[in-house]
Amino acid sequence: MEGALENLCSLCKKLAMLTVYAPAKINLVLEVLGKHNDYHRISTIVQAIDLCDVLNFQPDEAISFECAEPSLKHDNLVTRAATLLKQSTKFSRGARIELRKHIPWSVGLGGGSSDAAATLLALNELWGLGLSLSELVHLASKLGSDVPFFIHKGTALIEGKGEKVTPLPSLPATCFVLLVPPLPKIPSKTKQMYGRLDTTHFTGGQFVQQALSSLRQGKAIDHSLMFNVFEKVAFDFFPGLDKYRKTLEEAGAPGVYLAGSGPGLFTFFSEKEKAGELFSRLKKHRLECYLAFSFPHTNVAAGL
Repeated sequence: MEGALENLCSLCKKLAMLTVYAPAKINLVLEVLGKHNDYHRISTIVQAIDLCDVLNFQPDEAISFECAEPSLKHDNLVTRAATLLKQSTKFSRGARIELRKHIPWSVGLGGGSSDAAATLLALNELWGLGLSLSELVHLASKLGSDVPFFIHKGTALIEGKGEKVTPLPSLPATCFVLLVPPLPKIPSKTKQMYGRLDTTHFTGGQFVQQALSSLRQGKAIDHSLMFNVFEKVAFDFFPGLDKYRKTLEEAGAPGVYLAGSGPGLFTFFSEKEKAGELFSRLKKHRLECYLAFSFPHTNVAAGL
């Protein structure tokens, strides 16, 4: 009888487990419009891609976290997100959280922010809290500038400090090839990158508007429309980065772009075959690279 009860309890725990996917992101266009007080005002078009971390959630008495990556076990955005949600809703119990990391971290792909948003979404469901997307976005904005986007995923216009998220129609079929240069991790990288920007780097939103115009017409983002303000400073900030940009170009990339604040690099194609050919050439060089595709919205995209 005891064995049967143990098996039943084990089955119940498995059924209660919730598995979610946390996608990486690509900034298609990224402008800094200016600085207000202690933060920079941004305008950016972001696309989620199907390179994903995997998180498992299981009800428990307290919040606990496991990850095979030692550097992510302490003071990470997953436990911060879970704690914030629990405190904000005065929920009495917790969850056992396991993170399987697939997104390269600290290279501009937003993996940590995506994990935090996935935690808010998953625990809202697991704990039966019933918070709306707008309420989750509000909580997400307290965790970091990239986190609100990942509540929606898909394609979106992001403004302000990152808290203003406008879902956009899905990007036409696009294949991304990502290259992660083997460069040392730099502490507080994004903060340092922002610190290197000055007023000569600020723009008026014209690059985002041109890209939005293309999206309104159902067109793919053209290579001529790509812009990332951090490219103005990244190739001095990351020693050796230019070498890997040239490697991508020589391998056949139609254009090479910085992923967020870097040092990750990417290019894209509308044809899956061409993307696959470039990916194979890079793999022959024994470089860390990924082939990825667009990732859908959490909900139906609003009109432009």
